[in-house]
This record gives sequence, structure tokens and C-alpha cells, in this order.
Amino acid sequence: MTHRILILGGTTEARQLAGKLAARASVMLSLAGRTESPVAQGVPVRSGGFGGADGLAAYLSKTGTDLLIDATHPYAAQISANAAQAARMAGVPILALRRPGWEPVEGDRWTQVDTSGDAAQALGPARRRVFLALGRQEVAAFEAAPQHHYLIRSVDPVEPKLAVPDASYLLARGPFREAEERALLEKHRIDVVVSKNSGGEATYGKIAAARGLGIEVVMIRRPDLPDVPSAETVEALASIVDQLGVDHFVRPVDERGV
Repeated sequence: MTHRILILGGTTEARQLAGKLAARASVMLSLAGRTESPVAQGVPVRSGGFGGADGLAAYLSKTGTDLLIDATHPYAAQISANAAQAARMAGVPILALRRPGWEPVEGDRWTQVDTSGDAAQALGPARRRVFLALGRQEVAAFEAAPQHHYLIRSVDPVEPKLAVPDASYLLARGPFREAEERALLEKHRIDVVVSKNSGGEATYGKIAAARGLGIEVVMIRRPDLPDVPSAETVEALASIVDQLGVDHFVRPVDERGV
């Protein structure tokens, strides 16, 4: 019997996991559809939302999915909540792939905040040169602090443009290495970086570069996520699936009271 696995993706690790599991199960990778030109995934892809937890639960039941894997971005809190609820409703086991967050080390100048709005406030009243490395979904919050110069980097264009008098836009897709990020920060005379605590190596370059240059980082903390069985790496999660088999994941969300 071929098991059916639905992976909620949007991260590099989700694509890697799909490739690992495709040889032993029927894998469908779901993308939210927020990126206009996602990189090739190598497995069947479903794009777009499900219609909340109810819609996802219906999809799981209709397709006979045996295992749901939440491999979304660490800041996709609503999708993760919907996934846990849908798994419970449909009686389908769920696992999560959650890369560990970054931790400050000696030399880092972090100001940690909870939201993009808090980050905008944390910049203070005096004009600063700010590198927003957040993606296009969150930058609108900085219209509340129009006195700063903003350098905004995103995979897709920010539309509409930010309603501030001084902003520059840079289209780029990671990974970004430390030397490249240092050159970027120096070229644009950046004195504060705003970042999410995404974890992983692909976007850590800017954090290391800021540390080397003595630049402040306003770090947006991760949101709370549902308590479901999880692993930190692709290898660890694939190993769980290999060792136990899909049949052994009997309603873990029910057992753990998610």
C-alpha cells in the first residue's frame, strides 16, 4: 500500500523533505502561492490555500492522506494552527519540521521585539538607514515610521510601494553569504537591520555581517506554534517516518492534547 503524505511547504527544507520521502510514499507538496515564481520542487505541487482548518480537514479526508507534515515558515503561525486543528478534525497524524532559531552570540547587538509594528517603534524617532529583510508581507508596518530611509529586500516586488518618502527596493532570492551581506550593508550605509528569527544558514549572513560591522539588529521573535511532534532537520524527520512508518503515527495530536 502506498501511503499518502501532504507536506505544507514554503521552505527549502520542505522541498528537501519532499524529495527524500517521494521514493517511499506518494507525496504532495502544498505551497501558499505567495511567491510569484517558486523554485522547482521536484514533486507534485498544489498551490493556494485550503479555506482554513475546515477546508484542510476536508482535503485530508477526501484524498485519503495518511500523514500531514507542517514544514511551513516559522512565522506562518496561522497555517500551523490550522494544520494542527485540521489533523485533529480529520483524524490524521501530524508532524512538524521546525528549524531551530538563531541565538545571539558575543558581539551581537540585538533588540528583540514581538511584531513588525514593535520593530518599527524600536527604530526610534531619529532618522536611520534601515535594512528591512522581512519579505514583502510585513513591510507595511513601517509606514508608521516614515522618517527613516528603508532598503527593502524581497523575492517578489513590493506592491504597492511603501508610503514613505525615502525607500529603495532590491529583488533577490537567497541564500545570502556573509561577505555579500557585509558589502551590501556598507554600500547602503545601513545602521540597523530588521529581521525575523528565521533560523537556518540561508539568511544568517546578514546577522553575521551586522555583528562584524557593529550594527544593531532589531529581531522579531518567533510566534507561538502548536505543540505537535516535531523534528529540527530534514534528516531527523525523515528518519522518524522511516523508523516508525506512517501506520504507527496513530492520532498523535489527540494523544498530546494539541
